[in-house]
Amino acid sequence: MDLSKVNLTPSEKISLIGNMATMLTSGIPILEVVESLLDGAKGGPKEVLTALRDDVSQGKQIHASFARFPKVFDSVTVNVIKASEKAGTLDTTLKDLRDTIRKQNEFNDKVKSAFLYPAFIGVTFVGILLLNLFFVIPKVATVFNNLKIPLPLPTKILIFLSDLVTKNTVLVALIASILIIGLVLLFKAKRSYFLGIFFGLPIISNLIKLIDLTRFSRSLYLLLYSGLPITAALELTVEVVVSKKTAKVIETCKEMVTSGKQLSEGLKTSKGYVPSIMIKLIEAGEKTGTLDKSLLDISEYFDYEVTNSLKSLTALIEPIMLVIVGIVVGGLMLSIVAPIYGLISQIGTLN
Repeated sequence: MDLSKVNLTPSEKISLIGNMATMLTSGIPILEVVESLLDGAKGGPKEVLTALRDDVSQGKQIHASFARFPKVFDSVTVNVIKASEKAGTLDTTLKDLRDTIRKQNEFNDKVKSAFLYPAFIGVTFVGILLLNLFFVIPKVATVFNNLKIPLPLPTKILIFLSDLVTKNTVLVALIASILIIGLVLLFKAKRSYFLGIFFGLPIISNLIKLIDLTRFSRSLYLLLYSGLPITAALELTVEVVVSKKTAKVIETCKEMVTSGKQLSEGLKTSKGYVPSIMIKLIEAGEKTGTLDKSLLDISEYFDYEVTNSLKSLTALIEPIMLVIVGIVVGGLMLSIVAPIYGLISQIGTLN
């Protein structure tokens, strides 16, 4: 089996690392820990534990085994475990890693849930539109054709679209599928370009920045706490951010730290982008020798800020989506009702 394709759910990952940490803390040898966890394991966890057992039996280290599962353990996780194995603090590091993954999972859930409502509204709107085109409009169109009354342009367009999808359903579905597949392939090919446009939107850009800074500070804390040099840690944290602008800030910091300067000095070069509170807390951490603790505090602060920003974004999107759907659905109903109202008016005039 191709181990690079094996994946775990967040809960499986948290359970695996948490159980390993607990058993190692109790003084149980790593091979016995793996054998114990393998008993009753299924699916992805079983694949990971089987590979880990085989590797450990051959004298390999845990980080080398985990590196074979890139979809499960990212480079930050692998390097944190590597550093802890060298320092002999694997049990403690696994506990910190478990807590970090749990926080990251909760963080990702907050982001996903914020976009769940707009997605639901969008799907509902498409469902209402298709329901009208397939079932409502054809019946109304038959009535209008029998009465031979003049129809407004919106009604004619609706009847045309309804005829198109009902009489050529297979062809329309095929064309729609080709377009969707084409858009997906185009997005994959030009992912950075499209994401750049999306991330550049006024409200989204600030949210993405906060998300990136949360991930950056949390990952950097974990790497420094595990004993990695700051230059190596900064190089790895570039991989956890999604915005090119944030990645560029981290690259600048790495270059300045490599040349002998402080991390806070590197962040000051992007003062308009990086919040002042982050720079001040990092400066304080550098002066007191508690940079890792400062980074943990920063990640928790930005986590709170992201939560508030997501609430504000959701509160803004909900009424906008409702208004848009209301206008479109209202327009559809008006296109159906307007000819009927016109016919009733004509009958009233004749009487």
